[in-house]
Amino acid sequence: MCNAIVAALVLLWVDALAAQQTTATIRVEVRSSAGLIDGAQVTINGVARTTGPDGIAIISVPAGNLEIAVLKTGFFPAKTSLAAAIAQEYVVHVELQPQEEREEEVHVFATRNDVRIQDSPLHVEVLSRDEIEEKMMMTPGDIVMMLNEMGGMRVQTTSPSLGAASVRVQGMLGRYTSFLSDGLPLFGQQGAGLGLLQIPPMDLGQVEVIKGNASALYGSSAMAGVVNLISRRPKAEPVHEFLLNRSTLGATDTSLFLAAPLNPHWSASLLGNGDWQERRDQNADGWADLGGYARGVVRPRFYWDDKSGRTALLTGGFTYEERSGGTMPGAVLPATGASYTEALNTRRYDSGGNIQWLIADRYVVASRFSVSEQQHRHQFGELRESDRHELLFAEVSLRGSAGKNTWVAGAVAQREAYRPFDVPRFSYTYSVPGLFVQDDWAIAPWVSVSASARADFHSRYGAFFSPRLSALLRHSGWTSRLSLGQGFFAPTPLTEETEAAGLARLSLPSPLVAERGRSASVDLTRSLGQLTVTGTLFLSNIDHPVYVDRGDVYRIINLPAPRKNRGAELLATWRKAPFSATASYSYVRATELDPAVGRTEVPLTPRHSFGLVGMWEKEGVARFGLECYYTGEQRLDHNPYRDTSRSYLIVGAMGERKIAAHVKLFINLENLANVRQTRWDPLLLPARSSDGRWTVDAWAPLEGRVINGGARFTF
Repeated sequence: MCNAIVAALVLLWVDALAAQQTTATIRVEVRSSAGLIDGAQVTINGVARTTGPDGIAIISVPAGNLEIAVLKTGFFPAKTSLAAAIAQEYVVHVELQPQEEREEEVHVFATRNDVRIQDSPLHVEVLSRDEIEEKMMMTPGDIVMMLNEMGGMRVQTTSPSLGAASVRVQGMLGRYTSFLSDGLPLFGQQGAGLGLLQIPPMDLGQVEVIKGNASALYGSSAMAGVVNLISRRPKAEPVHEFLLNRSTLGATDTSLFLAAPLNPHWSASLLGNGDWQERRDQNADGWADLGGYARGVVRPRFYWDDKSGRTALLTGGFTYEERSGGTMPGAVLPATGASYTEALNTRRYDSGGNIQWLIADRYVVASRFSVSEQQHRHQFGELRESDRHELLFAEVSLRGSAGKNTWVAGAVAQREAYRPFDVPRFSYTYSVPGLFVQDDWAIAPWVSVSASARADFHSRYGAFFSPRLSALLRHSGWTSRLSLGQGFFAPTPLTEETEAAGLARLSLPSPLVAERGRSASVDLTRSLGQLTVTGTLFLSNIDHPVYVDRGDVYRIINLPAPRKNRGAELLATWRKAPFSATASYSYVRATELDPAVGRTEVPLTPRHSFGLVGMWEKEGVARFGLECYYTGEQRLDHNPYRDTSRSYLIVGAMGERKIAAHVKLFINLENLANVRQTRWDPLLLPARSSDGRWTVDAWAPLEGRVINGGARFTF
């Protein structure tokens, strides 16, 4: 009996020794291009461990054929195998590839070098087609909502009577931002805020925004930045889409988009838009808080591509719009006992194109051109003003690369003319030829630099030199961009204020001088799995800023001291399918030298703004979102009811659902708390101001709660 027990114990000891001799230790080191990865899950034949701060996981498993799998949020899974024949330690190196770098192959064109957004030293913010579609359900007839909800950008209503608006980038006035369509100034360069309300989003594939002084790239009108609207290019399969929208405030929007290849080289798209809005008086004071309008837009585009680097785009467009505001039919102004009408008739025609081709398989020659004409007929009560805007633009450039450098050099010419037929003293014609050069130098994988410069020779204001320097730094998952720039703006009588009040009463005590601007910014970005956070500090100075004085005398002058902007932005995005969330915060301290009160804050510029958007989406089936936006206090000018605005919070929700193979229904609930400026103060002034206006500036929504919904059809 004892012998049997001893024999069994010996056998168990031998088996254990054999098992110990055939156990292998696997040392797995996990890293990415940014460094070692902490918290990655390593699984070997069903045994799992997690890497530590050193990126290493150690697992002991029986020797043999081993299957190794590595998982980490934000990275693509990785698998490898190992044949461990004997009992020893094996070292395995696994490199994970970030999902963002593979999924987000986004190219930006506003930088002129056609680079990936990750590799651009310029800080460029991009809205994809999916994000455009989300905003399109809120305002299908224009791009206002789309721009207003981007961090650091604010759409300011400039004419409460007609609904005109302009975009303020990092607190700078709207006239300093250049709007382009596929790199072409099809919308003209004048300060007309109504242009934003006449651009439908249906045919947009991407929106690129460069913040900060970009005169080195695009000359005058780009001291605050550039917004480049990239069109949807036709694909192999034809696209036929139709959208119908209706709101509770009497707005109707229809939009048609067609795109298809015509032959192996040619393709085409067509946009047709029709938009209508009824005049509405939200607070029953007899004044239209929402101006009425009827608008039609038609834009065909033709694309050519021979697959060998030669491409072309040709486009043309026509916009027709009638806007009306003022007192409601049958109503009168309490101060005068008479009715008052504001109206604007717009006709815009434009055409343009760009062509590029390869030379010697090394260099890219590109040419861009555009011509546009815009006709206006204004009515400000008893006054009528008609005008015509003209813009001619042409550019040719050569792009190439040498080693780590990619360069662009070119020449540009632009002619801008303004003809106010009823106030001819404000007419002008500007001719501006120029030269530009840009060099992007990829010094090392962790640092690259972009330097650009431009010389413009203005027919009235002389020569201007506009340099810009940007740098991109990357280290251990951190990304930083630094930028310095200088530029100029050729002043005109067309400003946010004069668009709302007209030119007939405006005086010009002395000739205007050119505005000069300088800006600087630095940002820092960090990605942690599905979370990406970017912080930005920025500042800008504008010397000889043009100022519209609306005091006792309605006049336009240059201020003797600079307008200053200082601020910060914080943007955080989190994505984990099917959820996503975006939070943004902006702090802006903008000051100027007001002739009446000295240096003070720029009116209608909130110091604090905050936004939070959450979205759930099942691709191709449904999406639902919630949003809230906080706007802080703003200094008010020429407002008899208050010197500082109230802060307010806007809350909204939206949803879209596919109900059939080719039909989607959507609904948008905007401003659920019914925030409205006229709930606090009257919109109408007790007496007419020196510029002829009867209303205070709009510092909060005028329309209140609004619900819109409709359907999108593909056929």
